[in-house]
Amino acid sequence: MAPAAPGLAIGVPAPRAADTLPPLPALPAAVRAKADALFADADAVGETRALYVLRDGEPVYERYGEGFGPDSKLISWSMAKSITAVLTGFLVADGQLSLDGPAPVAAWQRSGDPRGAISLKHLLHMSSGLEHVETGDPVWDGDTVTMLFGSGAPDMAAFAEAKPAAAQPGEIFNYSSATSVILADILADTLTPSKSPDARRDAMRDFIAGRLAEPLGMTSLTPEFDAAGTMIGGSVMHATARDYAKFGEFLRNHGVVNGQRLLPESWMSFMLKPSPRDGGYGGHIWLNRPRPAGADPALWPDRGPNDLFACIGHQGQYIIVSPSQRLTIVRLGITSDDQFPELRRHLADLTEAL
Repeated sequence: MAPAAPGLAIGVPAPRAADTLPPLPALPAAVRAKADALFADADAVGETRALYVLRDGEPVYERYGEGFGPDSKLISWSMAKSITAVLTGFLVADGQLSLDGPAPVAAWQRSGDPRGAISLKHLLHMSSGLEHVETGDPVWDGDTVTMLFGSGAPDMAAFAEAKPAAAQPGEIFNYSSATSVILADILADTLTPSKSPDARRDAMRDFIAGRLAEPLGMTSLTPEFDAAGTMIGGSVMHATARDYAKFGEFLRNHGVVNGQRLLPESWMSFMLKPSPRDGGYGGHIWLNRPRPAGADPALWPDRGPNDLFACIGHQGQYIIVSPSQRLTIVRLGITSDDQFPELRRHLADLTEAL
């Protein structure tokens, strides 16, 4: 990976949130209690490092855990997938990529290779049919860990694209961080013909800055790359809670920022439409809709509006967007698998109270 941005110098204390946060409008006590519970109930929901709530684009609640503040850049984990989807949408809108045509992956273009029928739509719906184990038992036996931290790490796209077909494209839903790396590889190949890692990184950074980060004001957004120069588009980006919220607001406003449309309405409609094989998943984003029998819940369709959706990452990273409630909520922290039901309940309680 490319080196992370430098942190505070050794011996320099992290700023206390209370020293840097502006005063916000008073929330009803019952609503504030639901928000504060995400910090107070750490035994149940894990460690909350940041909670930031916007209504109509204006902050109404902002709080950070000990040692963290508004300038703390925190990892996205799989929230990055939704950013990758938006970047893909830009190039589709530009006419440089096709949503329904065969994905331009060189390794799949041999005659008779069933992977040649995989489209960008299949990749974005997590229905490529490629063999993949997202979480192994033990965890290090999974393909995602091997790709991110094991033998696949030097060239993650090559690892992901070498996987054989296990099903027909569009046949099954199989959540896959490797899929998002394939998309990131396609983006880099579209932006530059060079195979130089430096050229690929520079092309992607310039593209993200010009099309997303600068227009939205996401100045802290830091994508990470593997040694081959491919963005780790499914797992590893860093940003502040405030900048993640700007991305959420961009989605809430259906691709419009400051009155300017950056992303076509048709792309937002695609992202937020339930995919054929899992109604709780759209185009690289989670929807507040029922999932197939036996699938773990992602959100809370029995309690919240149907138009609510979220970018969700490992260990409880969330950008929750509820258009009908005019809300964007960012929660960042460290939550273990067994704590997820309680974390979801707390977030549902907060969303409902707001």
